[in-house]
Amino acid sequence: MTDELLVVRAQLGERAALAELVDRWRVPVWTYVRRMLDAERADDVSQEVWLAVIRGLPRLREPARFAPWLFTIARRSVTDRLRSQYAREELAAPDVVAEDPVEAVVDRAELVSALSELPVLEREILVLFYLEDLSVEDCAQICRIPAGTVKSRLNRARRLLREHLEEKGSRA
Repeated sequence: MTDELLVVRAQLGERAALAELVDRWRVPVWTYVRRMLDAERADDVSQEVWLAVIRGLPRLREPARFAPWLFTIARRSVTDRLRSQYAREELAAPDVVAEDPVEAVVDRAELVSALSELPVLEREILVLFYLEDLSVEDCAQICRIPAGTVKSRLNRARRLLREHLEEKGSRA
């Protein structure tokens, strides 16, 4: 069954359709959130995303655009959490830099670590485009930026990631 049909059925009050949507998209949403935040906050933010989805689903006008709508909600939730974290850190200790607890044990862990060190805007575009497999147009809609800006951020993000990985390689 397509997402569009599940959304329409969920909007009509069918709980099984909503449960299937959540089941289908729970892992991709959590994965996106986890790549943007640490594991501890990913669970909380993912729950916030699903609460927002349940509240907003009746107002979704384009059921066929469920995935970009869902990731827009996820992005907004991540952004809100990062803003509140940065505000608390600034008030508590302006010179302290929080480190990601991810340990680089295998290549994938090193990639996750390298991603965590990229600026948020570039990390977000890489995660949405490559890891969530969304189109440039969907990324543009989710981030509320022109498609050309998505392309330039992708270019910059790839360059920064490459530089970071090369720098780590030369230190090893």
